[in-house]
Amino acid sequence: MAESDNKSANVLAQETAQLEEQLQGWREVILAGDRVLRWEKVWFPGALIGVTTLVFLLIYYLDPSVLTGLSCTVMLICLADYFVPTVALKVFGSNTWTTEQQQRFHEICNNLVRSERRVVGWWKRLCALKEEKPKVYFASVVSGLLAVAWIGQQVHNLFLTYLIVSFLLLLPGLNQHGVISKYTSMAKREINKLLKQKEKKTQ
Repeated sequence: MAESDNKSANVLAQETAQLEEQLQGWREVILAGDRVLRWEKVWFPGALIGVTTLVFLLIYYLDPSVLTGLSCTVMLICLADYFVPTVALKVFGSNTWTTEQQQRFHEICNNLVRSERRVVGWWKRLCALKEEKPKVYFASVVSGLLAVAWIGQQVHNLFLTYLIVSFLLLLPGLNQHGVISKYTSMAKREINKLLKQKEKKTQ
């Protein structure tokens, strides 16, 4: 068991180091984005929502086709991948990088690797459920897709995408400031109260 844990930790450290190397040119930009997403200043959440709203209003106004939107998105990614490392090096310089910044950059890369592992783990569990309990897998997947299809039918696609993107952008800050844990604890307490009341009624 200890050997397995050590091996997993070594693999995690290796994958984190590889990701750090791949994102080396983006490290200053990533740290700046991390500060915004964690709401280090009180006006950051408003700025996030404002910029997101502006982008989606622009998309709504232009109303591009799927192919045009996809092409523009990929083009912007390619331009950013080409220009950002060069511009970041000129703006921030290489001598201003501190130990604290390197530590935070390492933590971000480590969290990204862990998140990727969680997604892969969920996918593997889903595949295992398909092999072991195909009826449960079929019912779960079909029910989930039907629910998503119904939501998509009731809410405008662009507005639904706007809500999802806004929530994902605000999620790190909500988690950092304890909002998620606060309401999760409240929900757990309410569920426990309901379960206890149900037990009393059955007795």
